[in-house]
Amino acid sequence: MTAPANPSWNRRVWALAGPIILSNVTVPLLGAVDTAVVGHLPDPRYIGGVAIGALIFNFVYWGFGFLRMGTTGPTAQAWGADDPAEIRAVLARALLLAAGFGGLILLIQGPVGALAFRLLHASAEVEAEAGAYYAIRVWGAPAALANYVLLGWFLGLQNARWPLVLQVFMNGLNILLDLVFVMGLGWGVEGVAAATLIAEYAALALGLALAARRLGMLPEGIARARILDGARFRRMLAVNRDIFIRTLLLVFSFALFTDRGAQFGDLTLAANAVLLNLVSISAYGLDGFAHAAEALVGGAVGRRSRADLDGAVRATMRWGGIIAVANAVLYLVAGGLLIDLLTGIAEVRELARDYLPWAVAMPIISIWCYLYDGIFLGATRTHEMRNAAIFTTILYAALVWTLPQLWANHGLWLALALLNIIRGLTLAAYYPRLARGVVS
Repeated sequence: MTAPANPSWNRRVWALAGPIILSNVTVPLLGAVDTAVVGHLPDPRYIGGVAIGALIFNFVYWGFGFLRMGTTGPTAQAWGADDPAEIRAVLARALLLAAGFGGLILLIQGPVGALAFRLLHASAEVEAEAGAYYAIRVWGAPAALANYVLLGWFLGLQNARWPLVLQVFMNGLNILLDLVFVMGLGWGVEGVAAATLIAEYAALALGLALAARRLGMLPEGIARARILDGARFRRMLAVNRDIFIRTLLLVFSFALFTDRGAQFGDLTLAANAVLLNLVSISAYGLDGFAHAAEALVGGAVGRRSRADLDGAVRATMRWGGIIAVANAVLYLVAGGLLIDLLTGIAEVRELARDYLPWAVAMPIISIWCYLYDGIFLGATRTHEMRNAAIFTTILYAALVWTLPQLWANHGLWLALALLNIIRGLTLAAYYPRLARGVVS
């Protein structure tokens, strides 16, 4: 791991990471626009309503993030092993799972919503706005989950261009509809939810068309027996189960952060929501290197090449670290301006500036856990990710209940920073075992 990175690895990382960064940044930018359009309404309850409503879907959809993460690694390994039949079968299996889970969410939407609002603590006004948001956006569940599968499959094929097209199309349409529904028609929080719902189904239609085109390029037809092969299906379920547990614990950690912030009042909840948008923009951008690691590491594992594994890890670590520092400098210089763009409420702007240093530090703190996530996902070593997440969450829960008692909302942000530090360290401890498992 000490030899200089092959320049070809630098090019391969950027060929994947560049488009992924652009596509990923559109996701939190959408959240920023959601916040901005309601942030310029005359009451902070609208920001809080979108924050709480979006949190519920983050909790649910991020819990099903295994449908993307569990598709990229197996697809990349099949691509590296030159197995077109398995490339087709991975897509079919994952879409079957997405359809089943999407339908289940629609069937149990009432109990899910009731439980979510019981667990979260916010004012009655904020909960009313969040409830209106939830009632509309929940109908997009099948499309949202299927889109996860398509993004993961394209990335596993080392194709970052089509995920960029899909994300830019979906989130660009969503932003446009936000402006029309909220700023133009005055629909408020309901307009934000309706914009997301329409954009998700439009993106699914485009994604299926692109997938059909890519499938037509493969030399072999699909076999039902391969799709439903018991051992392969059980392997996919085991990988997805581990990712689900890991992701659920991570989403729980962010939900706990938002919930604890709400207990400091609506202004603090709104200020934290604004800063979390900055953190999300950073995270989604830097995650481009994690996604590149997934694809490149998966291909290396499929070829059973230790040299390729080392080259992929070196290059993604180097460039991820460089861009994380650049991101932190950007927030240091322009963070105040970005806060002003997200909300026009003077009290929220002032309070958000008090906690801005945490958003500045977060890219440098967090890049390492993002990269290790990508490495382990590409290698489909998900049981280590699950175990690390369990350990990390236990420590974080203790921190989030103790540090705010000492330093209030600053203590809450410190707990979040420590969460990502611990995530990176635990996965780093597991990495030598992963590397030894690659044969040549």
